[in-house]
Amino acid sequence: MERLGTGIGWRPEIADAVERMPGIDWVEAVAENVCPGHLPDSLLRLRERGVTVIPHGVSLGLGGADRPDEARLTALAERAEALGAPLVTEHIAFVRAGGSLTASPLLEAGHLLPVPRTRDALDVLCENIRIAQDALPVPLAVENIAALLAWPGEEMTEGQFLYELADRTGVRLLIDVANLHTNHVNRGEDPAKALAELPVEAIAYVHVAGGVERDGVWHDTHAHPVPAQVLAILTDLASRVSPPGVLLERDDNFPEPAELERELEAIQGALTKGWARSAASRVPSREAAPTPEATGTAASAQPAPSTAPTPPAAPRSSDGTRQRLALAQTALLSALVAGTPVPDGFDRVRLGVQARALGVKRADVVAKVAPELPEILGDLYRPAFLAYAHSHPMTGGYRRDALDFAGQVLLSGGPEDAEVRRELREWWLERSGPAPRSTRPTVRLARATRRVLLRR
Repeated sequence: MERLGTGIGWRPEIADAVERMPGIDWVEAVAENVCPGHLPDSLLRLRERGVTVIPHGVSLGLGGADRPDEARLTALAERAEALGAPLVTEHIAFVRAGGSLTASPLLEAGHLLPVPRTRDALDVLCENIRIAQDALPVPLAVENIAALLAWPGEEMTEGQFLYELADRTGVRLLIDVANLHTNHVNRGEDPAKALAELPVEAIAYVHVAGGVERDGVWHDTHAHPVPAQVLAILTDLASRVSPPGVLLERDDNFPEPAELERELEAIQGALTKGWARSAASRVPSREAAPTPEATGTAASAQPAPSTAPTPPAAPRSSDGTRQRLALAQTALLSALVAGTPVPDGFDRVRLGVQARALGVKRADVVAKVAPELPEILGDLYRPAFLAYAHSHPMTGGYRRDALDFAGQVLLSGGPEDAEVRRELREWWLERSGPAPRSTRPTVRLARATRRVLLRR
């Protein structure tokens, strides 16, 4: 496995700061936010300097009941090739449910949701990963996710589930230590036990991120500083294995560059502490054991583990197995985004927390995709969107969601302010047709004249 070193998540909001940061060996870019034919200048400059760029997918849904979508796989492969990436990464999660396997409408979560740790779900996941591996030009690594809720009737721990997944498919693992902390708080799972059960030699790299606790629930926000508890888990991991790379994730509420650099230094300190602990356990001496040099890369820490032979092809999961998983995932997602009854065995309170979190995330992302909506609606935007999201699941992505929301507000007779309603209607008309409205001066003048006459 290629040694990556110290990395940071590349985001447009901090692109300039990332370029100027010392000691950055690689960056990770959200795959869906990168266009292969029009790479951001910042990423091009980083690549020219020899900085590795890895595309990180969020929408493939490898843990879903359906087989991976060919178009999404092709898009991920194109991004890997355009960036010259040594590998691509995705998540062990499902992001949509419904459709042909359940004879119900397709629902989009707009979020990474946990896969049940059952034999059925593992069989489906293994086959989906094999399909993805065959379609991608570079190796695939998959990430453990943070969860607010647990599935009833799970048959394996997280470590056991990941071990079997790697063993059966040969897939690499992207271990997020912040997600291990999230699952510790929210699901009572022991991070040390998970690390002890992991096939650490399969780790491709590690994520580190911050979050916040509210009312006993840990929210993996990627918008807060990395807490000491997460750094402690990183130290524990480093005492067991030297990860090929470690990356700081930050997706919102970006601090000053100096603060990000201090977080990177804290991450390096946690790694060095773990390496020292490992060395001390191997050298029974009162003298300090030598530790890996804190060079900003993990390359000098330990030799890379040997590459395991490719495992035999995983058995094909049956359509019946996929249908059972599809029905279970659809029932859960429908309860989260469409207000249907909570499936048996789930914690109703925790599911309510997850449902509200999904609504808030939808509102935030739609506000970024369509910033005119909060500008037009002002303080009305958030409560109106959350009311809409409670009974209107997302079915076609965030841009479609923005249009549907605006259309629903207009259909319901809102907003009460005539000027605000007019602006919202104009915004909706500009974007809802099969083609953009004409910008020719004569056409725009006619529209403006009509608006003036209607107001008289």
